[in-house]
Amino acid sequence: MKVGLDVGGTKTDAVAVDASGTIVGRVRLATGWGADAVIGTVLTAVRALGAEPGVADDVIRSVGIGIPGQIEPGTGRVVHAVNLGVDELDLVAATAPTLGVPVGVENDVKAAALGAFALHGGSGSMAYLNLGTGVAAGIVSEGSLWRGARGTAGEVGHISIDPNGPLCRCGQRGCIEALAGGGAIAERWARSGALPVRDVFDAADAGDTRARELRAGLARGVAAAVRVLVLTADVDAVVFGGGITALGDRLMSDVRAELAASAEASPFMRSLHLEERVELLPAGSPAAALGAALIGAARDAEGALTHG
Repeated sequence: MKVGLDVGGTKTDAVAVDASGTIVGRVRLATGWGADAVIGTVLTAVRALGAEPGVADDVIRSVGIGIPGQIEPGTGRVVHAVNLGVDELDLVAATAPTLGVPVGVENDVKAAALGAFALHGGSGSMAYLNLGTGVAAGIVSEGSLWRGARGTAGEVGHISIDPNGPLCRCGQRGCIEALAGGGAIAERWARSGALPVRDVFDAADAGDTRARELRAGLARGVAAAVRVLVLTADVDAVVFGGGITALGDRLMSDVRAELAASAEASPFMRSLHLEERVELLPAGSPAAALGAALIGAARDAEGALTHG
């Protein structure tokens, strides 16, 4: 049995997956702040899963962890996980001795891409587009994650599509993330509320001019990300996940309308059938945790080969 954890800024989602790929246990708990608290969260989550019916500590063979921030290639070191209060942390060294099983670590969006690919059927090629506070993607082909030469494959959020557009936190103007990232939209909306992007959609429906501009910019940014992913990687499907996708059909109808508008003006774009290649990850899907479990299992397999 393999365990996967999606360590987020506020909560950690953990799943236990059996040999057939079925999720047989799932727990959620608050994520601690700072390196020591993150380590404690991981260990607590694994212990909690081991206490679930049908799961036991002695049958857990591997643990995979999806976490925000940059993962140094070939290591378990996490750097710049600012949403967790972690500047630098070797998560494998900090947890594997206690857990007593192989531990794998991956960026949370890339882990979610692997999980979404498995949930999507596990064949062909797919891009997972995460629409949350920021915008980023993971690309999977036949079960393999494409990281690129330096691990930046899929960082579509920082492609500028409007040099005169809003300033992005990366320093450029008009980036996809500056238009479609939840954090950027909330900052530009500048009104208090628990769910600023939803408030923008509601205000746009009520006729607010500023809200309509922000909502149109979101659709424009997401549609641009879809075009980039298809035109560069020619994936079979682009699957949307992340907090903004809670808007469901309200989001999808806007994005499809934007894609249809570009197709209307270009026979080439029409030939790509982009509207048919986008879909939402089902609400509540534990994609990142499932993907993390697959990453941890890969480490277990590597260990088995290394040690005979």
